[in-house]
Amino acid sequence: MEQHLAAEFVNRFEIERPPLPALALTTDTSNLTSIGNDYSFDQAFSKQVRALGKEQDVLLAISTSGNSPNIIKAAEAAVSIGMKVIALTGKGGGALAEKADVVLSVDSKTTARIQEVHITVCHILCELVDHMLFQKV
Repeated sequence: MEQHLAAEFVNRFEIERPPLPALALTTDTSNLTSIGNDYSFDQAFSKQVRALGKEQDVLLAISTSGNSPNIIKAAEAAVSIGMKVIALTGKGGGALAEKADVVLSVDSKTTARIQEVHITVCHILCELVDHMLFQKV
C-alpha cells in the first residue's frame, strides 16, 4: 500500500498534474537491513525520516494497532523536525495517536478490515490533493 500511494503522488492519480515528491520508507532493503543490523528494526523508519524529512513535510504513518515501535519512532522523529504526522490506525489509535496531528482510526480490531479502509482513505487523500491543489473550480 505504501509504494502504491507514493506512486500516486509521484506519477498521477486521476488528473494530469505536476509530480509530487513522495516515497515509501518500506522499499529500500539496503537501508532497512543496514539500520536493522547496526541498530534495531525499531529505528528502520525514524533514521530515514531524519535523513530525508524536512520541516513542513508530511509523514503518513500506518499501523493497524497504532502500537508498532518502528512507526511510533518515525512519528517522533517527524515531530522533532517540524513535520506534520497523519496516522492511519485501527480501533483506539494506540500510542501512535498521541504523536499525530491527524488520526484516522478505523473502528475495528480486524486487520483485514482496517487495511481495506486504509487503502480507501489513501485514495481519498490522493483525490483531495488533486482537487485542492490542482483543479480549478
